[in-house]
Amino acid sequence: MALHTALNELLDVRVPLLNAPMTPQAGGELARAVAAAGAFGMLGFDEDEPQDAIAQQAEIVRQGGTPFGIGLAAWVLARRPELLDLAIAARPALVSISFGDPAPYVARLHAAGILVASQVQNRAWARAALDAGVDVLVAQGTEAGGHTGSVGTLPLLQLVLEMTRKPVLAAGGIATGRGFAAVLAAGAAGAWIGTPFLLARESRTADAARARIIASDETQTIYTSVYDRVQGKPWPKEFGGRALRNAFVERWHEHEDEMLASPQALAEFREAKGTGDYTRAHIYAGQSVGAIHAIESAAEIVARFERDAEARLIACRALLG
Repeated sequence: MALHTALNELLDVRVPLLNAPMTPQAGGELARAVAAAGAFGMLGFDEDEPQDAIAQQAEIVRQGGTPFGIGLAAWVLARRPELLDLAIAARPALVSISFGDPAPYVARLHAAGILVASQVQNRAWARAALDAGVDVLVAQGTEAGGHTGSVGTLPLLQLVLEMTRKPVLAAGGIATGRGFAAVLAAGAAGAWIGTPFLLARESRTADAARARIIASDETQTIYTSVYDRVQGKPWPKEFGGRALRNAFVERWHEHEDEMLASPQALAEFREAKGTGDYTRAHIYAGQSVGAIHAIESAAEIVARFERDAEARLIACRALLG
């Protein structure tokens, strides 16, 4: 038995699963390893990463010889339009444009033979993505790590599936084969997985951050704008960031204006980020963090998702009597 959805043919994969294009964690090594394991590797383009570094990461994944994708944020493209040129030059099979309207970019990507996906966080963004002509929608629930919306994965997935026959992926809170099987059973064409890949050996996650992730449970995340505000990153207000709780975010959450008026707070964060002190610096992670406990290879992560989802779906046959 094997998992099979519309995504298998669309992206030429054995396992209808993608790693989220987390920045900076989803570099070339992670995307290449995920693709080599039979799933679909995604490379994240960080808004602050220099062009030569981005090109280097793209070359790493391209050398793997398997199809891969690149994730971009629409608001970042508006500030750095050259990133679209870099993405097209890397010759990916798929480009994801999220957190804003993908419409200005879809025609050019399609002309280059590249499929387009978009993460959507509510009905309005799903409608915008469909009107823009994207090929794949990603229903991203608030359980997800990093930047996301405020609607849960399951309510959002049901809503988006009713809106289109195009492939819809589920994102947010999926950490095991059980979760993978659940969204496939609901009608998703695949899963977009972030937090579990933070612990992949191939990810660009700092060792100290890995230790904090392993020590955390599902209650220890917070949906906040503290880290965008303290870093001066102009993320649209509707997209907060889900991060692990620590002393810094506990102090300044919902007091961001006061934080920005405090030179001491700003200096404290800069120092923590520079030294990798995650009692104050941020680690973006989703609510599924409580289900991941060890560092593994990307291949082991993909294999476990595939194996456990297959077993769960086979077991579900008994529900039909």
